[in-house]
This record gives sequence, C-alpha cells and structure tokens, in this order.
Amino acid sequence: MTLGEAALAVCHSGRPAYTVDETLRETLLELVGQPPGDYGYLRSTWTSEMLALTLSSLLERPVHASTVRRELPKIGLRWRRARPTLRISHPASAQRLRAIKQRLDSPKSGVEIFYVDEVDIDLNPKIGFLWSPLGQQQTVPTPCKNQKRYLAGALHARTGRVDYVEGERKNTDLFLCRLECLKRTYRSARQIVLIADNYIIHKSNLAQAWLNYNPKFEILFQPAYQPWVNDIEKLWKQLHDNITRNYRLSNNG
Repeated sequence: MTLGEAALAVCHSGRPAYTVDETLRETLLELVGQPPGDYGYLRSTWTSEMLALTLSSLLERPVHASTVRRELPKIGLRWRRARPTLRISHPASAQRLRAIKQRLDSPKSGVEIFYVDEVDIDLNPKIGFLWSPLGQQQTVPTPCKNQKRYLAGALHARTGRVDYVEGERKNTDLFLCRLECLKRTYRSARQIVLIADNYIIHKSNLAQAWLNYNPKFEILFQPAYQPWVNDIEKLWKQLHDNITRNYRLSNNG
C-alpha cells in the first residue's frame, strides 16, 4: 500500500504529551462547584468519568478519568461525606445569634457566662476508625450488658473552666443539679448567663419554675440545629474521640 507524502511524517513513539496545565485545573475546580445537571447529566454528584468527558468537550482535547482522579487532590478537593443543614433558617436564628454575640463581646463585671450541655457516657465503647495491620480488623471487647451515665457540664466562656455533675438519667433534675452547683460556686456573681440548646429539659415547667425563683440566672437558647454555636460540644467530641471510642475494657472491668 502506498502512503505517499504521509509516509514521510514524523511519528512520535511512547506516551502522548502530558495534557495537564493551569487551564485544566482551573476548569476542573470550576466544574466541581457546579451541579452536573447544568451539563446534561441526570446525576446529583460528579464522577471522575463525567468530569473527564466534560473537560474533554470544554477544552477540545482528550482528558482521561485517571488524570482527573490524580489532579483533584492537587487542587485541594477530597471525597468526603456532606453534612445536612437547614434549607430555611429558623426565623429566630439571627436574633438568637445576635443576643449570644452581644453577651460574649461585651463582658461585664460580675456577669459569668457558661456554655451548658449534657453528654451520654456508655460502658459499651463507641466503635470508630483506628490503625490496623493490612488484612486484619481490630476487635474491641464490649461488656455483656451496657450501662449508661450522663454528665451535665458547664464551660466558662472566658476562663475555659469546666464544671460537671453526674447522673443516671438525663432529665430536668440533672440540669437543675448543674445549676445548683453553679449557684454555690459562683455565689458572688451578679448574674449567670447560660448558653444552651433547645433540649426539653432546659425548657420544662420544673426548670422554668427554678429559674423564676433564681432571677440571677438567664438562659440564651442557641439557634435550632446549630450545635457548633455551643463551644462545650467541642469538649464532648474530644471526650469521645480520646476516651470512649474503641475503649478496651480491662479483664476485670
């Protein structure tokens, strides 16, 4: 077969030229921030194959899915679980946040501010990730019967001091026990402000009656479904991450 002048063209052997440049990375980052439906896909999330096909079309050059998977971490993207959030904010959210911020930003002499919350402590350990040998799954012995205790804590917003009480039930009595301890410890305070979530024990009739009898206490309720507003939640997370997760009982425990 005769190829004519085409037979004299230079043929490059080996791998094709590397196609990654700043234009590709910028386009990839922009794509990931947009819904796939904008590009005709009937999916809610991107796959590396879909990104590769879309990049090839936009840049008018072939881009392989393996290239996309290699470049995504380089531009700061990770495959992670999303977290839910409210589609419509509660009408009182902004007002509650503003009230909490004003208290924290304008400290007054004789006014003590606390983040308060309760946490569950199980004898049965929480199971989570840990380093294991390849091909082996670590085991965590658990008790025959689980037992539970509850802590009611108060984190001082200025000093970071933590006070807590323990109980066998997470109810209003546990919450009021926490308040009685604060009342004794900070008896010289003119006012004690509590930043709390919307759990029912903080709003019960018994709790309201106690607060009416102790007017130096004031509760500022945080916005619904926004636990990050309450700094004591970070303490509870550290408690579980460092103590209760994958905890191994002793032989006589």
